[in-house]
Amino acid sequence: MAGRIEDYALIGDMQTAALVCRDGTADWLCLPRFDSHAVFAGLLGTEEHGFWRVGPAHGAEEPPPAADRRRYRGDSLILESEWDTPRGTVRVTDFMPPRDGAPQLIRIVEGVSGRVPMRSMLRMRFSYGRITPWVHKVDNRTVAVAGPDSVWLDTDAETYGKNLTTYSDFTVSPGERVAFTISWQPSHREEPALPEPEASLMATEDFWREWVEHCTYHGPYREAVVRSLITLKALTYAPTGGIVAAPTMSLPEHIGGERNWDYRYTWLRDAAITLSSLLRTGYREEARAWREWLLRSVAGDPENLQIMYGIAGERELGETELDWLPGYENSTPVRAGNGAAHQLQLDVYGEVTEALHLAHMTGLARNDYASLLQLKLIRYLESHWDQPDEGIWEVRGPRRHFVHSKVMAWVAVDRTIKLIESGDADGPLDKWRELRDDIHRDVCEKGYDKERNTFTQSYGSQELDASLLLIPQMGFLPPDDKRVIGTIEAIQRELSTPDGFILRYPTTGGDGENLDGLLGEEGAFLACSFWMADDLAMIGRVDEARKLFEKLLALRNDLGLLAEEWDPHLQRQVGNFPQAFSHVPLIDTALRLTASGAYGG
Repeated sequence: MAGRIEDYALIGDMQTAALVCRDGTADWLCLPRFDSHAVFAGLLGTEEHGFWRVGPAHGAEEPPPAADRRRYRGDSLILESEWDTPRGTVRVTDFMPPRDGAPQLIRIVEGVSGRVPMRSMLRMRFSYGRITPWVHKVDNRTVAVAGPDSVWLDTDAETYGKNLTTYSDFTVSPGERVAFTISWQPSHREEPALPEPEASLMATEDFWREWVEHCTYHGPYREAVVRSLITLKALTYAPTGGIVAAPTMSLPEHIGGERNWDYRYTWLRDAAITLSSLLRTGYREEARAWREWLLRSVAGDPENLQIMYGIAGERELGETELDWLPGYENSTPVRAGNGAAHQLQLDVYGEVTEALHLAHMTGLARNDYASLLQLKLIRYLESHWDQPDEGIWEVRGPRRHFVHSKVMAWVAVDRTIKLIESGDADGPLDKWRELRDDIHRDVCEKGYDKERNTFTQSYGSQELDASLLLIPQMGFLPPDDKRVIGTIEAIQRELSTPDGFILRYPTTGGDGENLDGLLGEEGAFLACSFWMADDLAMIGRVDEARKLFEKLLALRNDLGLLAEEWDPHLQRQVGNFPQAFSHVPLIDTALRLTASGAYGG
């Protein structure tokens, strides 16, 4: 049975990632890319769908013991888990070296004290747990083959097969180290090179230490910021610069419900705000790589701009249901692919333009096509900004005139005007200044409820939406505007959970009707809660902002990781994990509070 979402640790090589539970079980791994079929899909099913456990030996009827301690080795993605057993203490070090050849997951068992019996159980199931591979030996190496894929197991420990599972039973004494490595290779290719676990461990530690040294933030929240930056780096597909929203799919926003989506793709919105955080903390190379990914993906076709793409810029992300998987804690359907890829979300134009603007303002090397793309985006918005769309939250109901979408259309025009005014592009300034004023006037007239003194989710609606918290952050209105303050206070009243976190929007109306085309509820959206902390700081309520921020930091698991949402009833993390859209605003809020001096200690 899979653990709680917050029980998992992330390890990765910037091309794919694995999730390792507290009991030493790797329950999720897609090979060779983030968006490939899973080899270990136990996270969304049972052990029959693939897993790899390394830990102290235990009775057949006993649950595997959870580690007594675990941590990342310094500022890295190297996971160290330790068990204290009646016979002694043992440590397992898990990591994936930055790739130079075949992707590898390496697990090194080290005796700390006493003599500890250990067991490795490896059950590979290809195609999300549906296909049992042919497992056999080749020159003392174990290989599992199915269709186009092969996974090779290398270890000095003795292995044996039983019940379609590869086992190894061994004992470690103090200072003794036993390594296990799995490597993926196309099945038609010759076997991958023999791994060098100890050398790979040293190289991986060096990689992360050198990468973290580039961080320019040295404020009071450095630990949380650095761990979030490492997580964002781990979610970056190194060959292209694309950034996945999360390395997982179909982890539910509501346990037992249908709000289960595949997040192993690059949302322009998520990636654009990630670029902002990277630039503000010193990571210009990652920002440059994302900008180049964007230009390749859009490829001069802004009229058909998608809200998300594959990690190499793929456009077709067809959504299917994997009916052989029972889902995480019976949350079905299990979805692979994402049908929202072709939705119309006008806010994306604003987020992309804002990211390009920030890159320009921070001195990222000029790219003439980036400026040309920005102009093309505005020419498209000229005739489309006033259309209804699906909005930032990808609702599956009818299109509406979402206020946030209009605000971000205004942002797109405003930032492009600034680009032209700087002399780095040419365009019809007077015409676009008039367009900017038209959009602003339209939002303030149709998206604002004078009686309640708040902006609303969409034109003519009564519902609120946490995306309205971005109005002052985007510069649409100043923070001291009474309409901004009224909106912040209305969201606190109507969208707060009992513990003070923020929901995205009401999922049901007063008559019980679902407002977003989906059944069930969802948890507090962590990004929105960080936005609230930002807004509170902007309107001068800095102590309240700090307290909310520190409550949010306390929701992170013991390794500093956040999923997409927090379930206030179950008091646990829900949604895909770890989530870029949670870690980015964590960084932004830390920077804002540090700049304002609003922190404890």
